Amino acid sequence: MRPVLIPLAERLGRFALQRRGFVTCWVPTPTGVLHAFDASGRGALPTIVLLHGIGSNATPFAPVMVRLARHARRIVALDYPGHGFSPRSSEPLTTEVLFGAVTTALDGLLAGDRAIVVGNSLGGAVALHYARERSERVRGLVLLSPAGARSTEQEWRALKAAFDLRSRGDAVGFLGRVYHRMPRIAALVAHELPGSLLRPAVRELLASTTEAHFAAPEALAALRMPVLLVWGRSERLLPDGHLAYFREHLPPHAVIERPEGFGHCPHVDAPRELAARIVAFARGAMA
Repeated sequence: MRPVLIPLAERLGRFALQRRGFVTCWVPTPTGVLHAFDASGRGALPTIVLLHGIGSNATPFAPVMVRLARHARRIVALDYPGHGFSPRSSEPLTTEVLFGAVTTALDGLLAGDRAIVVGNSLGGAVALHYARERSERVRGLVLLSPAGARSTEQEWRALKAAFDLRSRGDAVGFLGRVYHRMPRIAALVAHELPGSLLRPAVRELLASTTEAHFAAPEALAALRMPVLLVWGRSERLLPDGHLAYFREHLPPHAVIERPEGFGHCPHVDAPRELAARIVAFARGAMA
């Protein structure tokens, strides 16, 4: 059920999580099974769901997941179709297929539970979609440099072009935009990134996604659950116009923070600080 070639970073991440008690499970959806991590936590906070970005997978969340498990009842993280350990979907991975697969998977995993849903990059757009479709199952929403803002055609073309990596040098440059400070492990495995972004699922998503798939202003304004948007001062991948879009259209109760030392992937840049912020947000959402 898994891809033939799994990059080293993903294999190491899964091994580390399994040693910490995270169980691997396979969740059925209409277009194929999804790989997920699921762990019982040691705290009283609600279930926390983590959703990754395009071309990534659940394992980079490992340092945050381990910390969150000390405070929450349960931690769940998915690999999208054709990402991480999940096999390709039975049809091309369009945005509609992705949203449908994740919605089905979370419906099954949560089984009526109300969760704090955390999404990074593309995962932010996925989290927003789930919050709109299943508002009764989302106790709170944490958006980490989320995709999903409507932007100019020029910005959209530039963002798609950023994922067209053909060499290790391209990958190092891309990672320099993604992280506040590039982790040593990222530099060591940079040669694997072009292959990861050339996976069919990634190319299909990039080719099929348009702004029509993202949240309209009225959909953002209609969100009723607590919302935290974290947009680090070292965000260098998404344009400033995307943050402006969310500032303008998220509901007045949404909290927007711009911490130092956070880049596009704060779960890698500052896992301790990010986990603490999610815990504080979850406590507030329970009040």
